[in-house]
Amino acid sequence: MRTRDDCLELDRRDGLAARRDAFVLAPGLIYLDGNSLGPLTRSTRERVVATLDDEWATGLVRSWNTAGWMAAPTRVGDRLAPLIGARPGEVLVADTLTILLAKLILGALDLRPERSVVLGDAANFHSDLYVAEAMARRAGRPISFRAIDRDTLDDELGEDVALVMLTHVDYRTGEMLDLAGVTARVHGAGALMLWDFAHSTGAVPLDVTAADVDFAAGCTYKYLNAGPGAPGFLYVRDRFQGVIENPLPGWLGHARPFDFERRYEPAAGVQAFVTSSPSVIAINALDGALDAFDGVTMDEIRAKSLALTDLFIELVEARLPGAFTLVTPREHVRRASQVSLRHEEAYGIIQALIARGVVGDFRAPDVCRFGFTPLYLGFVDVYDAVEHLVAVLERAEHRDAAYATRNPVT
Repeated sequence: MRTRDDCLELDRRDGLAARRDAFVLAPGLIYLDGNSLGPLTRSTRERVVATLDDEWATGLVRSWNTAGWMAAPTRVGDRLAPLIGARPGEVLVADTLTILLAKLILGALDLRPERSVVLGDAANFHSDLYVAEAMARRAGRPISFRAIDRDTLDDELGEDVALVMLTHVDYRTGEMLDLAGVTARVHGAGALMLWDFAHSTGAVPLDVTAADVDFAAGCTYKYLNAGPGAPGFLYVRDRFQGVIENPLPGWLGHARPFDFERRYEPAAGVQAFVTSSPSVIAINALDGALDAFDGVTMDEIRAKSLALTDLFIELVEARLPGAFTLVTPREHVRRASQVSLRHEEAYGIIQALIARGVVGDFRAPDVCRFGFTPLYLGFVDVYDAVEHLVAVLERAEHRDAAYATRNPVT
């Protein structure tokens, strides 16, 4: 088992250790919840202040031109694109993840008019299921949405399937799916593939180009650290641009928005998926947050992520044998950047850890969930987090009466 001195040495040799200075984190805090909400970066603070003081307060309406506000959705989309392996002109930052999924579901269904089924993962995040069911009802023709066990996907891929929507990383367990393999199987059945990258972007290497992904969407407030309620992003492969239609057209997705024409004509490329005025302050916050990734490859991030999660699993099993059930895959190829542990008193354990300055989160019914963001986490952080976990259980801190009632946000 690794010692604390071992972890100190790993931190001394860590090429990403200096990246922590890019983040605003309280001294002594061990933040293991970046898979839910990433911390503030110093660049984001500077970028937002500049947007408020220089662009809005000083430039006022002129800033739509002088500060490039109108082009923000595609400009920042191009900046985000390399993190998912996309090419310039294929990514748009706008709306929220759920809204973008809705647009892509309805748009994709129009491309397979002879087919009548949408498949989704029954274990998916509930919002994805809600929106898929709702869009199926509003498709303009009879569409059936089937929530399936993703392990039975091949059995479900019949000639009636128009679209498959899956999340690349399971939000509860941290299991990562085979992006290229699943996409190829879906295409082999003649269906289109839509991926949700909520727990993938900025956490694991992605290559939508090599995997031949049709459509994808993701959020930016987790591993991308863009702030609470930050805008989502949408990916449309170049061959579908000008083919798939935005089912929620708006004036800023028009080819000539300031001609104020009565008849809608979509803009070229992903700009057509803009519906209304961009949330400039929020998009600029993301623009600032992306600075933390400058000069770093996703392969570097992935290597450290696996080392951190390996260490966490090793220490938990050595220090607390039999106390938890590991629900995250051990295999690197199937593990993303989080570790989930099952325990019948999971909620109290997480609350007791938070009281000690170790922030993870709880997912019903019994999962302690810990996210590992290599840009600001060190190996000693992992070691100390496990020591706190040991103390919580040994002292029964998780059974404090204060944790008998759950907070609204867990």
